Amino acid sequence: MTGRIVRATSRLLVVDESERVLLMLTKAPDTSGTARWITPGGGVDPGESHAEAAVRELREETGQVIADPGDVVAVDDFVVAWDAADHTHGHAEFFVTRLPHFEIDDAGWTDDERVDILESRWFTIDELDDADLAIEPADLASLLRRVL
Repeated sequence: MTGRIVRATSRLLVVDESERVLLMLTKAPDTSGTARWITPGGGVDPGESHAEAAVRELREETGQVIADPGDVVAVDDFVVAWDAADHTHGHAEFFVTRLPHFEIDDAGWTDDERVDILESRWFTIDELDDADLAIEPADLASLLRRVL
């Protein structure tokens, strides 16, 4: 891959009534097969706004339907280190979505998501601090404390 290729994504900080955040254990786009916990969300399609992508991704990945994800609460621009990624840089915009606790509905998953998503789980912020887990972004607990 040559040159700078930026992938725009929308990420959702899905928080339930007990202040737990929903994370999904997914395979990184890397030949190592490393897995990491990430928030629901994904790529912004051509012609789509970050807010529209957030609404679509939440529906596809969790089965939850919302009309508006609200305002962007954080932005993360980063260099992609994965050796099998199709992009060199990422631009993620984060939204907070408060929903009653729910179980994931995977009916809207793509074939790739059925392979890449290994598990989903609700975490308290303290569990994110205490856990020896690969979490992206690495500062997710402090981001949640700042925006909630």
